[in-house]
Amino acid sequence: MLNGLWLGFFVTAALAALVRWLGGDPSVFAAMVESLFAMARLSVEVMVLLFGTLTLWLGFLRIAEAAGLVALLARALGPLFARLMPQVPPGHPALGLITLNFAANALGLDNAATPIGLKAMRELQSLNPNPKEATNAQILFLVLNASSLTLLPVSIFVYRAQQGAADPTLVFLPILLATCASTVAGLLAVALMQRIRLWDPVVLAYLLPAALALGGFLALLASLGAAALAALSSLLGNLALFGMILMFLLVGAWRRVGVYERFVEGAKEGFDVAKNLLPYLVAMLCAIGVLRASGALDYVLGGVRWLADHAGWDTRFVDALPTALVKPFSGSAARALLIETMQSQGVDSFAALVAATIQGSTETTFYVLAVYFGAVGIQRARHAVGCALLADLAGVVAAIGVCYWFFG
Repeated sequence: MLNGLWLGFFVTAALAALVRWLGGDPSVFAAMVESLFAMARLSVEVMVLLFGTLTLWLGFLRIAEAAGLVALLARALGPLFARLMPQVPPGHPALGLITLNFAANALGLDNAATPIGLKAMRELQSLNPNPKEATNAQILFLVLNASSLTLLPVSIFVYRAQQGAADPTLVFLPILLATCASTVAGLLAVALMQRIRLWDPVVLAYLLPAALALGGFLALLASLGAAALAALSSLLGNLALFGMILMFLLVGAWRRVGVYERFVEGAKEGFDVAKNLLPYLVAMLCAIGVLRASGALDYVLGGVRWLADHAGWDTRFVDALPTALVKPFSGSAARALLIETMQSQGVDSFAALVAATIQGSTETTFYVLAVYFGAVGIQRARHAVGCALLADLAGVVAAIGVCYWFFG
């Protein structure tokens, strides 16, 4: 799957570039070559950040493992994951790590979520009878990670504040609704492919209380003003991050764990994981860069605008689609396009509000795919790509619909 996908990026880019060249744009091939080198350089820059982040968080995770916290989470969620991931033995360390990863994503703690997720993927790989092919458990974990249920999209608030938004948190509820839609779509898609029984009483016993709690949280947040909501978002995110670290350290000390020695052991593991990711990042980011430089995405955008116009639809959402089209491929490119939309259209324009909601609704699917599967050497992704892209589509459609509902 990844072989064909990667090749398809280059073939599509070549065809789009040929059309532009025949149309009188001789600089397109130079732009594509320049993009190759730029993406290779970006891969190294991303790796520098990952080196520090991975060594830091895998160090703290080693303390949590030694203190028994990961095993405790695994036991608590054992009955649920026994239904969702029957290949994973009850109490396996992967289950606790998966829980921590989902919690970090929900709180918008991207720097913490990635190292925890990579550790979880490595634990799942230890159960894989065919190391080159993704297991059902790994696919479910990746798709839910790519859909990235986010309760506190603090980074989106920061981008809007930087661009001068009067109310940076205006898109909070639209993002929450859109990200819930993408997560539900991803879970249903994987459940259909893997024949997971979501109506199992045990699964419902876990998911229904979570849904009720989320509904109550939404009701509470809806009663807050913009300033209070922004303050709460920032406070909860930072408290959760530092509180998690402090809990690891205090419980480790109480259990008489050598916290410094364990941290260094985990940090060394983080260094080993990070250095193995570079080839996969270079491969994926370079393919994405060529696709963007060729103008293929511009052709798609023009086609969507033409179709929407001829269907008699409102076409304001089309100006936000560059973020949607690029988001599955490159988080940094989507972020740049979001900021460009805010600057060109106005930070509180309809297009900018839709783009911000799209940016917060899902993760960077192909980046997640390259990093998570690349970290354990998986080459055959099976139905992971299709299910993750379906979740992306659901998030984008929901983001557009919710923004028309909220902002007209």
